[in-house]
Amino acid sequence: MESPLISAGSPLDARQQAVIARVSAAEHAGILQLPSDDPLDAKRLARTEATWPELIAQPEMVLRTWAANEKTLVAAAEAIRDRGIERVYLVGAGDSYAVMISARLALQDALAVPVEAVQSLEFAYYLRPVLDRHTLVVALSSSGETTRTVEAALVAQHAGALTLALTNTAGSTLDVESEQTLKIEATRVGWPTQSSTAALALLLKLAGMLGGEKPAGMRAGADLDRLPDLMAEVIGALSEPIAAIAEREAGSRMFLFSAGGPSFGAALAGAAKYKECTPDHALAIQVEEYHHYNSQKAGEPLLLLAPSGWSVPRAADTRAEALRFGGRAYVVTSATETAFGDDVLRLPDVPEALSPLLTFLPAQLMGFHAAMAKFRAAQR
Repeated sequence: MESPLISAGSPLDARQQAVIARVSAAEHAGILQLPSDDPLDAKRLARTEATWPELIAQPEMVLRTWAANEKTLVAAAEAIRDRGIERVYLVGAGDSYAVMISARLALQDALAVPVEAVQSLEFAYYLRPVLDRHTLVVALSSSGETTRTVEAALVAQHAGALTLALTNTAGSTLDVESEQTLKIEATRVGWPTQSSTAALALLLKLAGMLGGEKPAGMRAGADLDRLPDLMAEVIGALSEPIAAIAEREAGSRMFLFSAGGPSFGAALAGAAKYKECTPDHALAIQVEEYHHYNSQKAGEPLLLLAPSGWSVPRAADTRAEALRFGGRAYVVTSATETAFGDDVLRLPDVPEALSPLLTFLPAQLMGFHAAMAKFRAAQR
């Protein structure tokens, strides 16, 4: 009898359907353990406080992840080259999907084939007909037990695609069921931070190995190698000013995040951190989509992630519209970018394909500091 957890017409066999049923039950049990939206929820406070040491340790975890995967990255790159890949799908859900959006540009430039980031359910149920042995499917799940991501990997294998897993958890279902695995070094006592940036750093390193100097002007790994130091610099420089913004916006019940290109993944992650850490709403809007609706209401804050790159002119329009709507706009951009004037938060200059590893950080900082400001306000 076919499980109701599997869509009709699924190619998965009885064993694989049983795997999905088991993973789904465990995932649901985890969801039931999440904190409430009570402004003083003790469980949410404890998890948010645990986020800070993990957030500031991200540069170290990137270095650990690269070191731990030195051999497996070579094996994965060789498998991709040997297969004659013609199309790549980057699959994930939640923060993992955000990471895949941010990794797409570097991998596309490296491989010179179409690369698409796809939400796990969309991939598992709607892309089966276009998969073949010349397709690479990269699936990311920190736990390795995200139901639809595991299902996506199984569906890809049925079609003969090459599957590459990224996970924190050795021996997890995603690890066991995939042909190749890259192991993320990260802790997740607090809300996820390291598991996103270390995974993104792995994919950027893979792109560098596959494409040499091709990915968006990367200089034979030199730009990649300096990223951990730049991450530490960003956390140190931006934490205090973002905490001041969070204190100013402590009464806001909605916070908007916007970006274009690879940093849209960072905007999605920022909205996720805000929703996890606080009892309030957040929304990520792509910079072009912002202009097709009355996206921002008077009095609402917006964090605009706009490192130097193709989307900067539209991001500048977005800030202008935010102010016209009566909202507030806080801009994060590159050190030498001139499109936004001086009242901005600055990041080191890096190639656009690498910039999400920096833009993830102010997005995460906003979620953390907003939560702590709201806890203080509720206690008062």
